[in-house]
Amino acid sequence: MMKILLANPRGFCAGVNMAIECLDDAIRRVGPEIYVYHEIVHNKHVVDRFTQQGVTFVDTIDEVPTGSILLFSAHGVSPEIRQIARDRNLQTVDATCPLVTKVHLEAIRYARDGFNIILIGHEGHDEVIGTMGEAPQSITLVETPGEVQSLPFNNEDKLAYLTQTTLSVDEASAVIEALQQRYPEIQSPPKEDICYATTNRQDAVKMLVEQADVLIVLGSQNSSNSRRLMEIGIQQGVMSRLVDGVADLHDNWFRNAETVVVTAGASAPQIVVQECIDYLIARFGATLSEETLREESVHFSLPRELQQLTATT
Repeated sequence: MMKILLANPRGFCAGVNMAIECLDDAIRRVGPEIYVYHEIVHNKHVVDRFTQQGVTFVDTIDEVPTGSILLFSAHGVSPEIRQIARDRNLQTVDATCPLVTKVHLEAIRYARDGFNIILIGHEGHDEVIGTMGEAPQSITLVETPGEVQSLPFNNEDKLAYLTQTTLSVDEASAVIEALQQRYPEIQSPPKEDICYATTNRQDAVKMLVEQADVLIVLGSQNSSNSRRLMEIGIQQGVMSRLVDGVADLHDNWFRNAETVVVTAGASAPQIVVQECIDYLIARFGATLSEETLREESVHFSLPRELQQLTATT
């Protein structure tokens, strides 16, 4: 009989909870005539829910009518974007995750103190674009240990590194090790940048995946932290799939599976997890066991700008 091992922690982190609560609260206050710069979080289910309510997601500030309400997503934005929003007289609400804000502040401080900053992250990710925008002349992006060897700095340069908050811990550690070998004096952030929730979800999957025939990760394809969870399974030689929901599952994945590990990225809602569990129980008579690695109690307060919102006409 199939056994489902349900990883815990999984799903929404404190930053995602805050961003979603922020948009829900804004809708309650002023209605759904709200614009969001990029996806509020990288999850199709969440974005579709808000779109159906009437929220508009945009990729450029130019798409937002002058004087409208604009919410910045959990991934953070650059100072340039904030200035464009001011120039368009927009009412802005900042739903940036505080752990991303921490990285932005570190970038500002290192740049102000004359450091060249090595940012470890994935090119094109919303969070990376926002962080690099804080000090574009001072930040160099690297993704792999191999790229460290082609950096143009020497040991006399003032160097510091920062990381995208949603990286694989192992992936980031490999790049950090390469940096420290080449630049022994490189400075590290006072506290690790990779977020607690990313680390916890990766640790839970690492703990369970050795028992798995199949790993199912609930999350969208553009969710960095969800992809990292899938990659843990792939690296262990386990058939691993990243899916938005139950509609993406295929029976033939599970034909001979005795143990299926199910988890969810930090932006995936519990409802999509439950639907997948219900499917496996209904189709394969699976039993469920929730496996808890550690408890999470982090909570972030909603931004104060919500209280100043006024409906646009």
